[in-house]
Amino acid sequence: MPASSGSTTRYRLNRGGDRQLNKAIHTIAIVRMRCHQDTRDYVVRRTGEGRNKKEIIRSLKRYITRQIYRALQEGGQSAANCSHSASQG
Repeated sequence: MPASSGSTTRYRLNRGGDRQLNKAIHTIAIVRMRCHQDTRDYVVRRTGEGRNKKEIIRSLKRYITRQIYRALQEGGQSAANCSHSASQG
C-alpha cells in the first residue's frame, strides 16, 4: 500500500494491526534512542545522512520487530526440542 507524501516514496504493509503491540515497539525504540549507546550512535549517523526523527524511529521499529520475531522463533524451537526430548524419556 503506498504511503507516499510529496517527493518521498514509501510503502506500508498494513495500516491496521495490533495497536498495543505497535505502542510497545514504539516505546522500545524511544527508550533505546535515549539509553542504548549503539542506538544513539545509529541515530547520530542517520541524522548526518539527512534523515529526520520520524524516519529514524520507523527504521528502528522495523529492526526491533525483526529482533522480536527471531527471538520468538528461537523460543518456539527450544520449546519444541524440550517437549520432543521429554516425550522420548
